[in-house]
Amino acid sequence: MTEAARSQITEGALNAIFLQPNTLERDYPVPICQVVQIKTLGSQAEGTPERYRLVLSDVQNFVQSMLATQANHVVHDGKLKKGSIVRLKAFQANSVKGKRILIVLDLEVIESLGELEKIGEPVGLPEKDEEDVKPVNTTIAGGGFYGNKPAEPTRQQQALPSRAAPTSSASHANIYPIEGLSPYAHKWTIKARVTSKSEIKEWKRATEGKLFSVNLLDESGEIKATGFNEQCDQLYDILQEGSVYYISSPCRVNLAKKQYSNLSNDYELTFDRDTTVEKAEDQESVPQMKFNFTNIASLQDIDKDTTIDILGVLKDVAEVSEITSKTTQRPYSKRELTLVDQSGYSVKLTVWGKLATSFDTNPESIIAFKGAKVSDFGGRSLSLLSSGSMSLDPDIAEAHQLKGWYDSQGRRETFLAHTGMSAAGAAGGRREETKTVAQVKEEGLGMNEAPDYFNVKATIVYIKHDSFSYPACLSADCNKKVTDEGDGTWRCEKCNINHPKPEHRYILTLSVSDHTGQMYLNGFDDVGRLVVGKSADEMMELKENDFPAMEKEFENANCTSHYFKCRAKMDTYQDQQRVRYQVMSAIPIDFKAEAHKLAELIKMYNIE
Repeated sequence: MTEAARSQITEGALNAIFLQPNTLERDYPVPICQVVQIKTLGSQAEGTPERYRLVLSDVQNFVQSMLATQANHVVHDGKLKKGSIVRLKAFQANSVKGKRILIVLDLEVIESLGELEKIGEPVGLPEKDEEDVKPVNTTIAGGGFYGNKPAEPTRQQQALPSRAAPTSSASHANIYPIEGLSPYAHKWTIKARVTSKSEIKEWKRATEGKLFSVNLLDESGEIKATGFNEQCDQLYDILQEGSVYYISSPCRVNLAKKQYSNLSNDYELTFDRDTTVEKAEDQESVPQMKFNFTNIASLQDIDKDTTIDILGVLKDVAEVSEITSKTTQRPYSKRELTLVDQSGYSVKLTVWGKLATSFDTNPESIIAFKGAKVSDFGGRSLSLLSSGSMSLDPDIAEAHQLKGWYDSQGRRETFLAHTGMSAAGAAGGRREETKTVAQVKEEGLGMNEAPDYFNVKATIVYIKHDSFSYPACLSADCNKKVTDEGDGTWRCEKCNINHPKPEHRYILTLSVSDHTGQMYLNGFDDVGRLVVGKSADEMMELKENDFPAMEKEFENANCTSHYFKCRAKMDTYQDQQRVRYQVMSAIPIDFKAEAHKLAELIKMYNIE
C-alpha cells in the first residue's frame, strides 16, 4: 500500500507551489500530498469555527498548512486523518514572517489508500531570504510539531500566488477569491460587486465616530467590509451599490462579528488608511447577487432572530410611521410591506430609515430581500436589517417563476397569515406539539369534550375527488351553500339573495400517511387551494370539460408532504360518534430546513 501511495504523490509539487509557481499548472495540475500531522489550534474564541493546522508532505519536502474553515467538514466527517493521502483542489501559498504557509481551501481525501506512516524523509522548504536566517534542522522530527524552529527576525509578510485566484489583468495580476481571504493572506486584490451599502452611522459617547459598511460579492462568496471615520469620508461616495471594484490590501481581515452581519463568511474586512479602491472597467463578469430564499409558509418553522432571504409579490404598502428608540430617544421611520408567494401565505416585512421614506414601488411588483430578521411578533413577521438589501424585479429564475404564477393564478387567490395559525388552539399562540399518526390515535386525541390541536408531518396518499367542492354564496364573508333555483340563479337563504352563479369552494377528504400509519383529514377551501394548486372553480370547469385533466391535477397533489395543523374533535354522523380531524392550515415541507433539524437531532445523541 505504501508503494501505491508513493506512486500517487506528486513529488516536487510543494517546491513548485512556492518557488516555481509558473510551472505548477504544467507539471502539477492537481498536487497530491500526504498529511503527516494534523492538530487543532487552541484559544478559539467562543462561537467561532475550529481551525486545523496540517503538515503536508510530497515525500521530498514538507510545509506547514492551515485548513480553511469551509474545508473543516473533511475532519468532522472523519475522512481526514494523520497519514491520509489528499488531492489539493484549491489553495493559496503565503509567506508569513519568513515562514511558508499553505492555506488549503479545498481538498479531497483518497480514502482507498488509507492512513499510512510517513513516506520518505521530507525536508522543509528553504525559508524566505534564507541567506539571512541561521541554519536550523528542518527535517521532520519524531516529537513536537513538524518544522518548529526558534524565533526568527520579523520580515515583511508576503502573499504568494494562489491556485484559486485567476489572473484578470496586468495591473491586477493577483486577484484573490473572497472565500480565500484570511488573516494569513497579504498583498491581495479582490474584484467584487457592492451588493449593499449601509447609511453612515454616527455615535457620541466617550469618543465621537462614524462608520459605514458594504457587502462585497464575487463568484466564490461574500464578505462584509467596514470603514471608520477617515475611511468613511474617503470611501462612502466612491463605493456605489451595484458597481464592481478592485479592492487591494492593506486591509484588515478579522473574525466576523456575526451579530452585525447577515453573511455566512467567518471573516470580515476593515478598510485601512492605505486601502486602494478602483472601479473596474468590466462590470459584467461578477455576479449580481446571491440569495438563499425561504418561502413564506416555512417561516413558522424558522427560529426567532434568524436572518433569511425572501422573495415575494408586493401585495400591500402601508404608510410611513415613526417610532422613538427607547435607548437613544431618536426617531426612526418605518414602513410595513405585505408580501405573498406560491406557498399560499402572506407576511409583513418592515423597512426602516431612508428606504421606508423613499419607498415608491408599485404593488404586484416582485421584490427580493436579503438579510431579513425573523420576529415572532403577532405570529411571524420580518424586519430588514441595516446590513440587508432590496432588489426590485431581480433577473433570476425564481423571480420569473413567481411572476408567472401570480399573473396566471396568484392574483385571484386569498392568502393565509401566520397570525391566524397560532390563534387556533391553545391560548397564548403557543405551537402545538408535532405528533406522528400513530401517536394521534394511541393518545386518543379528540376523544374528550374539548377539541385537541396538533401538528402532523405527513404525505398525501390520495384525495377523494368524486365530490370535492360545494357551491357557495358570492357575498363577502358568507361562504354558505347556495341552491340551484333552476332558472339560472343560485339562492343563498342566509343572505336572502339570488346570484347568477356560485363560487365553488373546496371540501376535501385527504388520505395521508407517515412512517407510523395512515389517517383521513378534512380540509376546506384555503387548504384545498394550497394542496391542489388551483381554485375549486377551476377544478369544476375541468371536471365538466376535461375529466382526465381534472384527475391529473389531483394526482399531482399525491406524494406531496406538508405540515398539517389539525383540530381533533368528536363528531356525530348518522347516530354514530367518530373523531373528525380537520386541517386548520397546511405548510409545504421545506426539505432543507428539515435536514437541518434532523442533523441537530442526531447531534443530541453524541454519535462519534
